[in-house]
Amino acid sequence: MSHSPLLEVQDLVTEFETDEGVVRALDGVSFSIGEGQTLGLVGESGCGKSVTALSIMGLLPRPAGRIVAGSILFNNQRLNTLPTRSMETIRGQSIGMVFQEPMTALNPVHTIGRQLTESLRLHTNLNDQARIQAAVSMLDRVGIPAPDIRMTEYPHQLSGGMRQRVVIAMALICQPKLLIADEPTTALDVTIQAQILDLIKDLQNEMGMAVIMITHDLGVIAETCESMVVMYAGRVAERGSVKQIFGSPMHPYTQGLLSSIPKLDGIPKSRLPVIEGIVPSLFDLPTGCRFNNRCARAITLCRESVPALRERQADQIIACHLWDEPS
Repeated sequence: MSHSPLLEVQDLVTEFETDEGVVRALDGVSFSIGEGQTLGLVGESGCGKSVTALSIMGLLPRPAGRIVAGSILFNNQRLNTLPTRSMETIRGQSIGMVFQEPMTALNPVHTIGRQLTESLRLHTNLNDQARIQAAVSMLDRVGIPAPDIRMTEYPHQLSGGMRQRVVIAMALICQPKLLIADEPTTALDVTIQAQILDLIKDLQNEMGMAVIMITHDLGVIAETCESMVVMYAGRVAERGSVKQIFGSPMHPYTQGLLSSIPKLDGIPKSRLPVIEGIVPSLFDLPTGCRFNNRCARAITLCRESVPALRERQADQIIACHLWDEPS
């Protein structure tokens, strides 16, 4: 395994220009992932997980969205300064993405076969027949029955689970080095969810690719990831290995997320704890720590100063004033 990261995001700042002014959706986000590893991005809706993925892929809506600071290094190549044509070569070929909603990720007026072979047409020198064979083979690998027949069908003719498998096939057909899976099990029943997660894990082992798993479901993180990044309101709250963070969460937000998971080791004697309030609007962010208005342990410093990311244990990094002094 390579000693240098496959992907390294450093101090990433992404902004959107809106009718109400400029908003900062990502503010100094940093993390890295090595070849063959699985990293989880977790947090509530509105914390910046999908914007992080779109920033990496160069798919921010233009001209409203833009990266204004930081760097995205992939295979030691800086993605956020590449010309559009160069980025189009990397996207799909070296980095694949499973989008959040398969029905919107698939074009309803084109057959499954046409959409699958399009990526091969753009990124390989295969002829028409070879592209069709490769697409049929990929549909078979992701567990779709009668793949030759599915090639002629349209997205509305497939179930939700089948469409999600097609989206995964599209992301992997060029055998990328990195797969970004944005809520790959959203709106699927629990049985299909488990099948999709097992499928991604099997294909990862088979291809040796790295995976960034974006989810709000900590159970998915625990089952599939080696390391994780907890995001809140566009910033990194805590970063480290899954074992470390699940075993000893340090940020109050992480602690709140983990304590709200139902336990199966007995009947609870009280209601599950919840994190009061909601993720703040980007137009009305609190000063200081962005979690301070929902944190029961917040002190005056939390409302006045932005906490820096600091290493508190080996490879476990948090942004919290409560840990500024040695215990």
